[in-house]
Amino acid sequence: MISISVMALVFGVVFLAELPDKTALAGLVLGTRYRASYVFAGVAAAFALHVVLAVAAGSVLTLLPQQIVHALTGVLFLGGAAVLLMKKGEDEEEVRKPENQSFWKVSGAGFMLILIAEFGDLTQIMTANLAARYDDPLSVGLGAVLALWSVAALGIIGGKALMKRVPLELITKIAALLMLGLGIWSLYEAVAG
Repeated sequence: MISISVMALVFGVVFLAELPDKTALAGLVLGTRYRASYVFAGVAAAFALHVVLAVAAGSVLTLLPQQIVHALTGVLFLGGAAVLLMKKGEDEEEVRKPENQSFWKVSGAGFMLILIAEFGDLTQIMTANLAARYDDPLSVGLGAVLALWSVAALGIIGGKALMKRVPLELITKIAALLMLGLGIWSLYEAVAG
């Protein structure tokens, strides 16, 4: 059974944390050079793989006693909030240009870029934390993958316009505050439990 509330919470946290990340900028760069649907296919496949790995890692954590899981996820969320608050603006990454516009070359370039750039990234760690926290891998996985796909689509199609209207610093601060709140709540549950 899918929990809409867990899925929505995960979507919001992951979406806000990923929006100011290098992935949105990489998607924007790829989207300006190549057919958007080809880029999205590769990027979406890479994100799906990352979410599966993160949810599997988080599900393993559910085997531990609940107080330890709450304490661990609380500390990791607080660490993630600190990383976001201390984060400086990131430069656009250089993207190797495929020699032609074929589906396989363009989607393959998008897949490899995201696969490498996002491995061990904050949102992947957050997804594992959320999977451990809620012990609902399907809801967490769906929320995370939909958030990552949404950010990728925004980056590929309309990232430039969004970044002009909403300051990146504001988005980063909102994501950090959400993570801070989740961290404090998890630590509270660890102590109170």
